[in-house]
Amino acid sequence: MPELPEVEVVRRGLERWVAGRTVAETQVLHPRAVRRHIAGGEDFAARLTGHRVGVARRRGKYLWLPLADTDASILGHLGMSGQLLVQPESAPDEKHLRIRIRFDDDLGTELRFVDQRTFGGLSLHENTPEGLPDVIAHIARDPLDPAFDEAAFHAALRLRRTTIKRALLDQSLISGVGNIYADEALWRAKLHYDRPTITLPRPRSVELLGHVRDVLNAALADGGTSFDSLYVNVNGESGYFDRSLDVYGREGKPCRRCGTLIRRRPWMNRSSYFCPRCQRPPRVARSTAR
Repeated sequence: MPELPEVEVVRRGLERWVAGRTVAETQVLHPRAVRRHIAGGEDFAARLTGHRVGVARRRGKYLWLPLADTDASILGHLGMSGQLLVQPESAPDEKHLRIRIRFDDDLGTELRFVDQRTFGGLSLHENTPEGLPDVIAHIARDPLDPAFDEAAFHAALRLRRTTIKRALLDQSLISGVGNIYADEALWRAKLHYDRPTITLPRPRSVELLGHVRDVLNAALADGGTSFDSLYVNVNGESGYFDRSLDVYGREGKPCRRCGTLIRRRPWMNRSSYFCPRCQRPPRVARSTAR
């Protein structure tokens, strides 16, 4: 699933190539691509026509395009394989093209939503007073947001009866962090993913937050992480932060810090990668982590 760096790269591309343009026509080519728009594809297309697209915005992993002359926004769900591409109008249609948005100018490009697995989609939602689509109003700010409340985050960690990786993936607590970057930040902080949050003193949670920001910024600088051709930016280019990953996906390879072989453990229908020496499991979790 795309995480904050991947979604931010797409947002920047949309800001550059789509903001300020007026929609001339929308074609919905697959009904699943608008299944979150309850009124259906025809209503979705009709409600976009004639409206100007504002500057793309993001909160955590969520991306939306405000319609500048309305109180609504187009919310983009990338899912496992969704792509928002800015393509020449003359370019051949992609095999998995689901939605096409054309504009009333002479730039010669259009916005395409391509999705092989059809888990993603576009939908239109009313905005909150803060300017968010109402369906994501519960999503917390992300750690790169200047308005992120660090004090509240540290306090919440102590109050949550959970483990540290579960907390990092809780989008109502801190948004934008997924499985890959949680493992990377925990490795940098030398923290085991099953450590209870109540045992984390504030200096360690401050340190962890710093590592979260560092790994997100590093991934953003590299265009995000692409393990296959499914995640791309609006120009169809893949990110290359996967070359810099320290722990995620490196099972059986030596830890870059101490040389111990990296391990992988099943975790919430996913995987957690960690160094058994640098990230020693807490006593309560040691028997299950071996």
